[in-house]
Amino acid sequence: MFSFCTDPSVLSTPAWFACYFTTGKLMLFYASFGTVLLLLAITAPVALGFGFAGAAAARARFAPLSWLGKLYIAMVRGVPDIVFFLFFVIALDQGFEYLRHKVKCPDWTDPIRQGSDFIVCDAAKLPLSTAPQIWHEVYGFSLAVLTFSIVVGAFAANVLYGAMRAVPHAQLETAEAYGMTHRQTFWRVLIPQMWVYALPGLSNLWMVLIKATPLLFLLGVEDIVYWARELGGAKTARFSDYPHADWRVWYFLGLLVFYLLFTRVSEIALAKLMTRLTHGQATVGGEAQRKAA
Repeated sequence: MFSFCTDPSVLSTPAWFACYFTTGKLMLFYASFGTVLLLLAITAPVALGFGFAGAAAARARFAPLSWLGKLYIAMVRGVPDIVFFLFFVIALDQGFEYLRHKVKCPDWTDPIRQGSDFIVCDAAKLPLSTAPQIWHEVYGFSLAVLTFSIVVGAFAANVLYGAMRAVPHAQLETAEAYGMTHRQTFWRVLIPQMWVYALPGLSNLWMVLIKATPLLFLLGVEDIVYWARELGGAKTARFSDYPHADWRVWYFLGLLVFYLLFTRVSEIALAKLMTRLTHGQATVGGEAQRKAA
């Protein structure tokens, strides 16, 4: 904060706004944009990993594994996202604490379920009550990443499964005719070629993931939506050095601009990636590139 911000009541309008936008809470609001970007940077590859595992399992020749992959895709895709976020995080948190409780407190005799309460020993709680605040935030953020990854991963699995089936079967038969094993055909022929068919669907999932980040506040993470609501609400002189009317419309307008710019940058990057993937492929895009060359 600037040195002249000691008495906001006597500041000129430009100085008042300069002081207001450099307060500690506004700094937390700015940092929350980094939280959203970090969530996307971690969740995207993790969700893609879940999706690839689910698609490979659904395509497996071993029937139980194939059923498991298809069940994962169907079950998660069939549940509304907000219900999954509200239920799964609680179930996951309690599952972790239950396992820790069985290991760390084997002599515990009281029931864990006591009506609507879930009670474990103090040593089993995640994180521990004595842990620094940073670990509580890291734990909540980790649960958010895992939840987002499982949900988006199920949709990615469906996209990748369809992309694998879109690769011309004749190419797979040719690879096997040249002596490649099923595993070699999968990794050397199918996987490199499926991405061009998967990218349009994965691009849509990336956009959906960007738009789903406001759900972070449901998981207890102080994201940009949380701070926009907190800071934009009307503040009186009794509770704040910088009283103002209800400014939530301006805060959410700023979030609108942020998301529009971010999606536009994503569209440009994905278009360039699509051009690179279609190079040399037997697709409309690849054929257009060959004619242009």
